[in-house]
Amino acid sequence: MKLSLAIVALALAVPTASYAQDSIMVVSNDTYPNTFSSGSANVSPFTQKSKRFNDWAISAGAGVPLLQSGDLTSIKNGNGKNLFGYSAYISIDKAITHAFGINLQYDRGETRQGWFNTKDSAPAGSTYQQVGARTQYDAISLLGDINFSNLLRRVDNKSTFRWALHGYAGIGTLAYRAYQKDLDGQRLATEIKPFKLGSFFGQAGAGLKFKVNRRLDLETRLMYVYTGDDEFDGGGAQYSAINKREDQISDNFFNATLGLSLKLGKHESHLMWHDPLQEMYYKLDVLADKNQDIEVCKKGDADNDGVCDDWDRQLDTPAGARVDGAGVALDTDLDGVIDLYDKCVTVPGPVENQGCPLTPTTTDPVIVNEMNLEGIEFDLNSDRILPSNTPILNNAVNYINSSNGSYTVIGATDTRASEAYNQKLSERRANSVKNYLIKNGVDASKLNAVGRGEKDLKYPECDPATKCPEWKNRANRRVYFEAK
Repeated sequence: MKLSLAIVALALAVPTASYAQDSIMVVSNDTYPNTFSSGSANVSPFTQKSKRFNDWAISAGAGVPLLQSGDLTSIKNGNGKNLFGYSAYISIDKAITHAFGINLQYDRGETRQGWFNTKDSAPAGSTYQQVGARTQYDAISLLGDINFSNLLRRVDNKSTFRWALHGYAGIGTLAYRAYQKDLDGQRLATEIKPFKLGSFFGQAGAGLKFKVNRRLDLETRLMYVYTGDDEFDGGGAQYSAINKREDQISDNFFNATLGLSLKLGKHESHLMWHDPLQEMYYKLDVLADKNQDIEVCKKGDADNDGVCDDWDRQLDTPAGARVDGAGVALDTDLDGVIDLYDKCVTVPGPVENQGCPLTPTTTDPVIVNEMNLEGIEFDLNSDRILPSNTPILNNAVNYINSSNGSYTVIGATDTRASEAYNQKLSERRANSVKNYLIKNGVDASKLNAVGRGEKDLKYPECDPATKCPEWKNRANRRVYFEAK
């Protein structure tokens, strides 16, 4: 039985750790970006050398143990009462991945069981083996910690990510002293078991954690302890009548505790509180350390415009030209002269006059009624403005300021997640762009923001999203403008 516990714990730990580690890795290939990568960035794997999260913690707590399976029990004893003991634990916790960790834990406590509480005076009454017992124990164990909230998290989960469900299982060694008393308070027997290297016990259970802040977690746990010992309850083999009340040879108990975890380290967040799905969509400009060597473009960037050749639609962009997300040089006024060479960026003009009108009719800004700025795209489940968006948006600032018109900023999504969630996400994207423009000098009265969710697809054939390559779904996650 002891061996089987070890095998079960190992079986739980190995696949969980493997799955959890894999979930923050990205496999590069020669096709368009897949569901787990976006833009031109590769995602950096989590290593000890380049880690960005704290992964150590110290935990401590206290609670109540109740002997449930034994010859003498704590739950509904001979007097119909529950006998409560006390327990405490302290552990050193190491997170291996976002969903799996290992804890080295020390437990100490006392269970109380039998016909009466040995701390109280014995009651009068029945004559059938009216004995009480208490057991003081110490235990050292190694526990596997599975973070089910991270393991099963969905990309459309809208929780604030402050609660986490954990599962624990592990083995260790147990030492105890068991005391037994009769009705007169006389000690009848003392069972003593020291720590033994080859003697194991097991425990398993679940805990619910609440993140108080970046340093402190509050946790309530319920553990079930399998002692593997028939004398733990104080029944004693020499008292054969008592020791035969329960056929099972292991005296087991529940242990309910409330504790705190102090997260150690210099980083802003702990690995166990990191949302693994966000890791999949991190762009290089967010993830990479400036001192970290990372291969950005697998096939290179021939024109050095910041867009990898894998999906650059204009491979010969002139040096210094600003480009959109597809690597195409910007031409804000759509007059055929890119902004790099256009002397009148917001006013259409012929190529031979460097993009400026031949005979201006007025010194006032030219009124433009339509604007078609493409390439303002977003990562999955995000309204964050990417660095590749800023050149387009900066041109939009100039464009709108040179116009007497007003514009509607329209947000859209792909078809993942629910329609209601996508509607709210599209509104956040539109407002994110609107706020950027206002912050950079556009009159707020010229702008209005609306979201159209998944009802305004650039590629309508991408419903559901699995029917299309990721670059089409990414193009559906966009913001664009309409003149009012």
